[in-house]
Amino acid sequence: MRWTPGGRSDNLEDRRGASGGGGFRGGGGGGVKLGLGGTVILLVLSLIFKRDLLTEFTGGVPGDAMAPAAQQAPVADAAEEQMVQFVSFVLDTAQASWHTLVPGYQDARLVLFRDGVQSACGDASAASGPFYCPGDQRVYVNLSFFDQLDRQFGAPGDFAQAYVLAHEIGHHVQHLTGTEKAMRSAVQRNPAAGNQLSVAMELQADCYAGVWAHFAAREGIIEPGDLDEGLGAAAAVGDDRLQQMSTGRVNPESFTHGSSADRKAWFRKGINSGDPRSCDTFGQGR
Repeated sequence: MRWTPGGRSDNLEDRRGASGGGGFRGGGGGGVKLGLGGTVILLVLSLIFKRDLLTEFTGGVPGDAMAPAAQQAPVADAAEEQMVQFVSFVLDTAQASWHTLVPGYQDARLVLFRDGVQSACGDASAASGPFYCPGDQRVYVNLSFFDQLDRQFGAPGDFAQAYVLAHEIGHHVQHLTGTEKAMRSAVQRNPAAGNQLSVAMELQADCYAGVWAHFAAREGIIEPGDLDEGLGAAAAVGDDRLQQMSTGRVNPESFTHGSSADRKAWFRKGINSGDPRSCDTFGQGR
């Protein structure tokens, strides 16, 4: 991507120095100890189900036993500062595009954390992966996930990282436009459709990430190879690929985010159209 390091976004909250929720019990806490293989499986499943299964399984500290993390001063970590400025750039450019697309768009905030964090949606550890919380309109990211995206999931490159953040901003768009609320109501009426509706939500967020990529290309931010990096990241986090990695089996009925092929297809659809109206994953366009 073509970008120039230039400071931090006004919508950035740096909590890397805080000890938030989602920590592990130490000493005689009674938590279950896992080998490396079991840990990897729970990390992958946490990404699939957007839950911190690693902390739950090993006996994490309950959310109500944790004091709220105070806002910290920006962390002076030279090794991560360029990444902080990069995610700031992606955050600001993505939200600038949505200001032109959604009347009355309100900015989300991006929270950086390390071992654990508290949100209005509950406690989370790094094992949860990036997530959006509609309760406080914040995207939560542990920067180490991007290294994991490269080494563990085989999706390297700065645009792969940008895709992840743009996808979470897509969930913010769904919250602002009422899609997220409508989906929750639909699940309450028909719990059996929960997984199907979850897949539609995630694929729409992929499409919305593509809409931003369309704008980024028009503004000259995209370099040769960037879109392939983004498509590779979308495929890398498909339910079928993650299930195959974690259990050796694929069960489409348990999908919550969509297959690798579907995630790539909807991301590409947003790129090609640049129009959020093309992202109707709930209708006949699926």
